[in-house]
Amino acid sequence: MDFLGQNRRTHYCGELNMEAAGQTVKVAGWVQRSRDLGGVQFVDLRDRTGIVQLTFDDTLSGELLEKAQTLRSEFVVLAAGLVRERSNKNKQIATGDVEILVSELYILAGSETPPFEIDDETNAREELRLKYRYLDLRRPAMQNAMITRHKVAKIARDYYDEQGFLEIETPMLVKSTPEGARDYLVPSRVQQGKFFALPQSPQLYKQLLMLSGYDKYMQIARCFRDEDLRADRQPEFTQIDLEMSFVDCEDVMAVNEGMIQYLFKTLLSVDIALPFKRLTYKEAMTRYGSDKPDTRFGLELCDLGGIFKNTECKMFSGALEKGGAVKAICAKNAAETLTRKEIDKLTSWLREQYGVGGLAYSRILPDSTSSSFEKLLSQTEIDAMYAALGAGTGDVILCVADPSEALVYSALGALRLNLGERLELIDRSKFDFLWVTEFPLLDYDEEAGRFVAIHHPFTAPMDEDISLLESDPAAVRSKAYDMVLNGFELGGGSIRINNSGLQSKMFSLLGFTQEEAWERFGFLLEAFKYGVPPHGGMAYGLDRLCMLILNTPSIRDVIAFPKVASSSDLMAGAPDFVDKNQLNELSLDIKEQ
Repeated sequence: MDFLGQNRRTHYCGELNMEAAGQTVKVAGWVQRSRDLGGVQFVDLRDRTGIVQLTFDDTLSGELLEKAQTLRSEFVVLAAGLVRERSNKNKQIATGDVEILVSELYILAGSETPPFEIDDETNAREELRLKYRYLDLRRPAMQNAMITRHKVAKIARDYYDEQGFLEIETPMLVKSTPEGARDYLVPSRVQQGKFFALPQSPQLYKQLLMLSGYDKYMQIARCFRDEDLRADRQPEFTQIDLEMSFVDCEDVMAVNEGMIQYLFKTLLSVDIALPFKRLTYKEAMTRYGSDKPDTRFGLELCDLGGIFKNTECKMFSGALEKGGAVKAICAKNAAETLTRKEIDKLTSWLREQYGVGGLAYSRILPDSTSSSFEKLLSQTEIDAMYAALGAGTGDVILCVADPSEALVYSALGALRLNLGERLELIDRSKFDFLWVTEFPLLDYDEEAGRFVAIHHPFTAPMDEDISLLESDPAAVRSKAYDMVLNGFELGGGSIRINNSGLQSKMFSLLGFTQEEAWERFGFLLEAFKYGVPPHGGMAYGLDRLCMLILNTPSIRDVIAFPKVASSSDLMAGAPDFVDKNQLNELSLDIKEQ
């Protein structure tokens, strides 16, 4: 049936309310459910704006009633009729005060029974929903996520436009510069044996745009990284990417605090206070055991190394003598919840996931103390430990000691988050933003036998630390900054190196010969000969930002067609084998494993 012409839709389903009562309207969508009450047929019709009730009663023709009785879930229909007030109102939906008494009905497409119910309360496995993603995307929650994502991108574009930024596209087929995550490679047909890479970020191109005089750039950029997936990672993702010239860290952070404030006010009517809290990397690790701390709750780490530096307790003295650390957290009023059995479970988890030797504990009960280690301490050490942690009756002390301070931080940082959830310490209503600054510039890779860049090779060191590049590279701090929201890294960036001599020194520290540096980054180094302004920028993960705004557990919930942990698309069956002729055109062959 051709329903165009005079039969075009006049309203979306979710738009109708009492203001439309008495009007004749035309709506189109999918049948959510149909109910036959004997002489009266009710049909819930759904589109992306919501649901409206269609009513067929005995005042209508027999032919129309018969057609209505054939409707099944997910049939696509167009209905015309009179909007009127409902006798049995439904306060659960926005259109619950009205219904449409149908006078015309067109069945535009039938539907087989879906493999799961198109409803937010579905209990279908995620794998099944991803296989039939086009059906899953019909669910109101998924449609709300896609609409929210659209709004976030639009608000970001509007804000940066008002701030004088230009949106400029950068290439999707780029030169592979393997440093960090693995590249996705694309073989060239016309230059056989050579490969493009899909961009991990627009980093080099946006720096070249600063050199080209476009002093404020932004882009909603697609990026690709061939890495193992987690709940907040995907092999292809979207960044809100920007770069600015003639700026320092404060300028970049200020303009992006403004963006977040504008976004949350426009989208959610939430007022975000400025400026954001600031923590240096060292302070974040020392207090929270994480460079992306969730500061909505306490449970801060306490360093006990000074108290136990001369202890007779071997598990503590052994860790300290090897240059390690002894740190603890005090869970207030948790002695009843954290039983010996629960602590044993936490200990097993930390051993398996983080490789710690054990979890020392003290449960301070009203009439006694149950402890795995206090009998090995002097009373002076016990008193000093309690004082440092502010521990008292009803509290639980949890302590990790290890020759690796990094392992202690990672284990206690994870334990802190676990207890925050378990003890219900987290205020879910808060959007808690902060900046983490002064990251280390370099990290030594034991396996590779060289330093690697914490962020990327173009991050500038702090001016006062440049002299340490020769004598103590590991101590050099960078002009880098991460925006953190509720324990997630939301975005990050840095001020870039704009001095060719300093950039060459950086490449040397990373183990590149001059020839290797020019082979990988020659086009950038060549450009640096022609006047480079001071510049810096950052990028937000758009997917992750939407995930946190909507408070969903997985980044897949805010991406229309996501990949699973194996980097596969369950719906389309990608990746897949390709035709032999395609490989021959590229002079490629598959090596059998």
